[in-house]
Amino acid sequence: MAGRIEMEETKKLSLLQRIYNRCMDWIQTPAGIWVLFFIAVAESSFFPIPPDVFLIALCIGAPKKSLKFAAVCAAGSVIGGALGYGLGLAFMDTLGQRILTLYGLGEKYNVVQELYRQYDAWAVAAAGFTPLPYKLFTITAGAFKINFPTFMLVSLAARSARFFLVAGLIYKFGAPVQYFINKYFNILTIVFLILLIGGFVLIKILL
Repeated sequence: MAGRIEMEETKKLSLLQRIYNRCMDWIQTPAGIWVLFFIAVAESSFFPIPPDVFLIALCIGAPKKSLKFAAVCAAGSVIGGALGYGLGLAFMDTLGQRILTLYGLGEKYNVVQELYRQYDAWAVAAAGFTPLPYKLFTITAGAFKINFPTFMLVSLAARSARFFLVAGLIYKFGAPVQYFINKYFNILTIVFLILLIGGFVLIKILL
């Protein structure tokens, strides 16, 4: 039994590696920016690989265009988030549940439901900015009928902050910063998430 599970995991990793390699090949073409856009759209609802790695590849290749790449990536991700929301709203019991189960996120459904119960759409900020699976939050946001305009606003803020952080570092420091991003990405996202939430709290207090 254990051997079978291990074999299935190996096959899954092999498939992900092939998908990653193919996408990296596409990224290197003149249409790379469009590939990044569609990867960002797809990752927000069903694609398994975060767009950050492809964003970094493009930024390393053309550092001066890093901020443009970040804008394209953020736009694609937010559009994909809206698609994920629609998927959860209309097809949660069928397609939505299958996607979550495919990535081993089915058990997290109730956890996210509780987060939405406490924080409403603001829970999206955590998923949009940190390494948490964004698709889990976009699909379930639709399933729980979270306020759509607020969902979109928070998604735009969180995803833009995440991608512009990565692109901005490469724009400023060039290719050598890639190792730093790869090594400390999780810490960076947590720090900036705290700042992001602090900003929301400050706005709420002031208003």
